[in-house]
Amino acid sequence: MTSYSRHDVLRILQISARQLQGWERAHLVAPQQSYSFQDLGQLRILRALREDDVPAASIRDSIVAMKAVAGMANPLQEACLVRTGTRLAFRHRGAVVDPIRRQLLFDFERADGPSAASEPCPLRKPVPGNQRGVQTRFLAAVQAEEAGEKEHAIRIYEEILALDPGYAPALINLGTIYFHLHRFDRAEQFYRRATEVDPGYVLAFFDLGNVLDELQRPDASIAAYLHAVRLAPRYGDAHYNLALAYERKGERRRALRHWQAYVTLDNQGPWADHARSQIHRLLSGEKLAIAWRAGGFVARRKGTADLQLLPGAAGQG
Repeated sequence: MTSYSRHDVLRILQISARQLQGWERAHLVAPQQSYSFQDLGQLRILRALREDDVPAASIRDSIVAMKAVAGMANPLQEACLVRTGTRLAFRHRGAVVDPIRRQLLFDFERADGPSAASEPCPLRKPVPGNQRGVQTRFLAAVQAEEAGEKEHAIRIYEEILALDPGYAPALINLGTIYFHLHRFDRAEQFYRRATEVDPGYVLAFFDLGNVLDELQRPDASIAAYLHAVRLAPRYGDAHYNLALAYERKGERRRALRHWQAYVTLDNQGPWADHARSQIHRLLSGEKLAIAWRAGGFVARRKGTADLQLLPGAAGQG
C-alpha cells in the first residue's frame, strides 16, 4: 500500500503545516507521520469543508454523532456528506441523516431515484415488516409539507404512526405542523410522545421547549431545553432559547451563562450579534461578574444549527 509522509500530504493538498496541526488539535484527524490513500481522501474532504467555512467543531461533533447513531468507524469515508446550513448531514443507506439531532431529512437529490424509498439509517430499531412502508410514507409526507399540503401530510403521518406508533421523526414532524398552525396543545402531545419513545432524541426536547414556551409554561420549557443541552452540550439553539427564557424570568446570571455559551458555539450572524449585545448589556449595565470559565463549560466552536424564526415565536433561536 502506498504511503505518504506529512510533507507529501502538505504538498499534494496544498495546505500548510499549521492547518494540519489545527485539524489534529481539533481532533478531526489523528496525528501521524505516514498517511494512506484513504487518509488523503479524508483530508481532501476536511480541506473542502474548512474552505467552505464549516466550523471545525461542527465537523467533529457531526462525525462523533454519526459514529454513534450508525455504527461507522469513519463517516467521512463510509457516507456521503450533505451540507444543511451550518450543520453537516450524511447520506447513508438511502436516507439523509442529521446525526446530532438524530433526524431524518428529506433527500431532494434522490427523491425521484431508486434509493428514495430505501431503508433509513438505524437511528432506532425498526419494526419488522413495516419499515419500508414507513419510510416510503415518510418521504411522501415531507413532500406534501413542502408543497404546502398540510392536511395531506397530517394524514400520511397518521398512517405512519398507525404502522409504527413509536416512529419519532413522524411524531416530531406532525408536532411541527400543529405548531405552525398554532395548535400548541396538540403539538405538545406529539413532541412529548417523541421524547418518550426516544429519550435520546435531542430535537424532540428542543421542540417541546419551544411549544411549552408558547403555552407560557416557562419552568417546563426551561426543563426541556436543559434536557436538550444535557444530551447535546454544543446545541447552540438550545443555549440561545435558554438565555431568552432565563432573561424573561429575571435570572440574569443564568441567562448570561447561556448567552456566552451561544456565542462560543456560533460567533457569526444576526443571532450571534444579538447574543453579544445581551452579554454587553448584562455585564456593563447590571455589573454582573462572569461566574464561569469558558474552557470548563463548552468547547469553543461555531454554531451547530441554522436558526429559523417560527410563526408566533419571534425572537427564539
